[in-house]
Amino acid sequence: MIPVRQRVPVLDVDATPLRVDELIAVLEGFVAEGRTRTVLGHNLHSVTLFHSSAGFRALYEGSDVVLLDGAPVAMLWGRVHKRGPQALGDGPMEYRLGSTDWVPALGGVQGLERIAVIGAGADANAKAVERLRGIVPGAEVVGMPGEGWDGGVEDRAVAWLQGFRPQLVLLGLGMPLQESVLSRRLDTLPPAVYCAVGGAIEQIAGIQKLAPRWLGRLGLEWAWRLVLHPGRVAYRVFIEPWKLAGLLLRRRIVRRR
Repeated sequence: MIPVRQRVPVLDVDATPLRVDELIAVLEGFVAEGRTRTVLGHNLHSVTLFHSSAGFRALYEGSDVVLLDGAPVAMLWGRVHKRGPQALGDGPMEYRLGSTDWVPALGGVQGLERIAVIGAGADANAKAVERLRGIVPGAEVVGMPGEGWDGGVEDRAVAWLQGFRPQLVLLGLGMPLQESVLSRRLDTLPPAVYCAVGGAIEQIAGIQKLAPRWLGRLGLEWAWRLVLHPGRVAYRVFIEPWKLAGLLLRRRIVRRR
């Protein structure tokens, strides 16, 4: 059964609030049915793209699961849906799921036997594949690096997936490339659960250091990323929120007219 979407106020998007155990149960159901499913995540970057790109928006609106992947998104959802502080045991941050929160729990998905990992460099991809073999013992886990992605690499990836016929695909090409690939190719890809995981492959591989969990619970993971990768993160932290605010304001003005 597909979980019910709920509205995230202010941001004007819908998401699928799930905790880790709930997502694992959903994935198990998807794997058992053997159909094409998509699992995406909403953070402020994806919300900005959602409101500025029709193709990106269409993918999200048609996705089966859209996780609360970002502290501001989870907190805003928690306010309207009456989720109290974290200390009460059912706070909004319990529903904030980044890929590295749920990938280590994939061993709980019964019937999961074939996993494909696409993305990152060759070394990170290989290390992530090796770790996943430990997380899901007995499963066949294979990988394909995503560096130098272009039309030719994409064609080879599609052919590779068609030959392997995975049940679960972790697609970590970064946003919005991974979403663009799904938009273009989903109809030609073999049935599987396709999960957009961003930079999680490097994190699963142990190449990119994860923020301390207490920072994540406080919604300050962005500060950790800013220190480690200022060139990559600064725009999202200091500029993109203003761009998103402008998009949301324009959306409200159009609606009133």
